[in-house]
Amino acid sequence: MPEAAPTALIAEDEPLLAAGLQAELAALWPELRLAAVVGDGASAVERALALRPQVCFLDIRMPGMTGLEAAQALAEDWPDGEPFPLIVFVTAYDQYALQAFEAQAVDYVVKPVDTQRLRACVARLQARLADRAASAAATLEQTVDQLRALLVAAAPAPVPRLEVVQAQVGATVHLVPIDQVLYFEAADKYVRVITAAKEHLIRLSLKDLLPQLDPRVFWQIHRGTVVQARCITTARRDESGKVFLSLQGRPETLTVSRLYAHIFKGM
Repeated sequence: MPEAAPTALIAEDEPLLAAGLQAELAALWPELRLAAVVGDGASAVERALALRPQVCFLDIRMPGMTGLEAAQALAEDWPDGEPFPLIVFVTAYDQYALQAFEAQAVDYVVKPVDTQRLRACVARLQARLADRAASAAATLEQTVDQLRALLVAAAPAPVPRLEVVQAQVGATVHLVPIDQVLYFEAADKYVRVITAAKEHLIRLSLKDLLPQLDPRVFWQIHRGTVVQARCITTARRDESGKVFLSLQGRPETLTVSRLYAHIFKGM
């Protein structure tokens, strides 16, 4: 039975650049089958989870969710036991970004795409796919390690620490001292502010909130969840290695994603 053709997904918000990359890949890697071409990070995550391509080309700068955030979402949500796609970041020339990619041995191509660079990238991808059967779990683990380092490198500079959260409901503004917040959770265009007694919504993205929080006090445990560390009562690891947290004064259980499970590695 002939081996199935390798599959790929392209996420690029500029149609001409997406078409150019598609044409270059068709010439350099004729066997590669394009599973989908999308124009934003959220669609990239949705289609990749549905189609399970073997390679994902992710533009770093896309509207809404960036390529790095899309890779993070895939690493967190990818089904256990399924081969994780090889990730290639597509970026405009940015010396800082390229140094970060090089430091973590991350595959990347610079746009406009250089044929020689892409040829070398394709050769590496083909070699990795050739021995993928023996290293599927290692691929995900390696990607998670690389993404952790890239997320640290891409983190914005700290700003003055938040001391009080202002949550407006109608004409009333509720002032919530930061030390009363058990956790923050992303909710569409809002962030839920959870205390032991109440829940509030603030019109702010978690991405914008994070630089205002002291990372020694508030630990990120998922791309959409940040927990006040002192409020964690138990951390339980199940048979598959997933970590679940219980918080003082709250009935719900919070799940720690793959990217942040290392915080509780000593368990």
